[in-house]
Amino acid sequence: MPTLCGNRQQIALLPSSIEDYVSLQDRVRVYDAFIEHLSESGQIRLPASSEQGRPEYDPKTMVKLLLYSYSYGVRSSRQIERACHHNLSYIWLTGNLKPDHKTIARFRQENLNLLKGLLKQCVHLCVKLNLIDGHVLFMDGTKIRANASAKWSWTQEKCSEVLADLDERIQKLLEECQTLDQAEQSQTSHVQMPEELARSQNLREKVQKALEELKTKEQKRTNLTDPDCAVMRSIQGSHAAYNVQNVVDEKLGLIVSTEAVSDPNDSQQFNRQLDNAKEQLGQIPQTACADAGYANTEELQKAEAKGVQVIVPSQTQALHEEAGPFHHDQFKYDPERDCYVCPTGQILSYSGSQKPGISKAYRMSNGRICRACPHFGTCTSSSRGRTITRMLNEEAKKHFEALYHSPQGQDIYLKRKQRAEHPFGYIKRTLKADGFLLRGRQAAQAESSLWATCFNLIRMITLFGGVSPLIEQMSG
Repeated sequence: MPTLCGNRQQIALLPSSIEDYVSLQDRVRVYDAFIEHLSESGQIRLPASSEQGRPEYDPKTMVKLLLYSYSYGVRSSRQIERACHHNLSYIWLTGNLKPDHKTIARFRQENLNLLKGLLKQCVHLCVKLNLIDGHVLFMDGTKIRANASAKWSWTQEKCSEVLADLDERIQKLLEECQTLDQAEQSQTSHVQMPEELARSQNLREKVQKALEELKTKEQKRTNLTDPDCAVMRSIQGSHAAYNVQNVVDEKLGLIVSTEAVSDPNDSQQFNRQLDNAKEQLGQIPQTACADAGYANTEELQKAEAKGVQVIVPSQTQALHEEAGPFHHDQFKYDPERDCYVCPTGQILSYSGSQKPGISKAYRMSNGRICRACPHFGTCTSSSRGRTITRMLNEEAKKHFEALYHSPQGQDIYLKRKQRAEHPFGYIKRTLKADGFLLRGRQAAQAESSLWATCFNLIRMITLFGGVSPLIEQMSG
């Protein structure tokens, strides 16, 4: 069978102009046009170049380079540097400039606010092009590993123990240095501080700083490598990570806002992410929807007070648990007498606060009543009788459960997976967002914004049916 073989000696010339290196339908032209549009319209403020020293690389070029690289899962500054030498689309994008990896890494680290602002400008463009209406928003969160190890997440007790050990070790090293110095006084060269002593002192400074932060912020633990991250659980196990929150528009599934937070739980995030979306869009949505992880009644009440219809299931509704004959819901609450009536007609009276300011407890006045009941062992096994806990905002919780259970609520919630979870799937799999490269919450926020902007731009190419139509809309 004949085969095709290459010939490295064959004479061939690249196009005479770098402009011809990529076709008019190459995606790289979208990233170039997007940053040019933001720059020309004054929507982003690029850092000013210094008039002294060697000329700096054009900030526009550096932003284009980072945005385009992240869209293909290339985040390492060394990989980006290599692509600038070998990849024709990179050569076209930079105009044949070849910044080294240190320049790329330094620009990224020094311009976090600029990179964070790209998503906001992308959202404004989407609103202008009628791709986002902001009427119905979906929220979701995912855990993405931080550039730190969970083993460096220490408690106050751990920090205190390590400090004591380090102080003892440093004292021994200093004594050894003093002994050696005295023995070598007659020699021309003196013993310098050992590297081990320097490392121990540096580590001591880090641990001391971490201990002070733990006491000041009243945290349970902190990470010595990245103090802003936290140990979080995911299907891959427990890792030092950030909880990345996305707010997605219902119309075409574009990301409205994103934030990397240190809170491993979503229950305190609903109202915060709603405010982030408002800041991006300039308006409050009509409806906001999320999964049961956001089912915090106080948070949902704050959102509803702003005029937002809230569609969030309770944990019971999300688990699809069937209420048994002696489930909490089968006990009727009497607001006039402030008591519960069990299915057999017995009274459970108020017995005190279960959690002050959060819930109240109601208990059978005499445990013998429950023990004599034929349902004892099924309803309760406590010799003191059945206890019912009632949240202070129980009526509000029932209200939100009813909203979710309504036909309109069910229709909206059915769209949640395809809208809210799809961006995370694309970002993690295609953009290879398996972990952050930069340390610190602000840096993680910048990387999250880059991923979200890349997702939106790629989605916009699909929605407009190609590169050229989208560029025309940008410049129109």
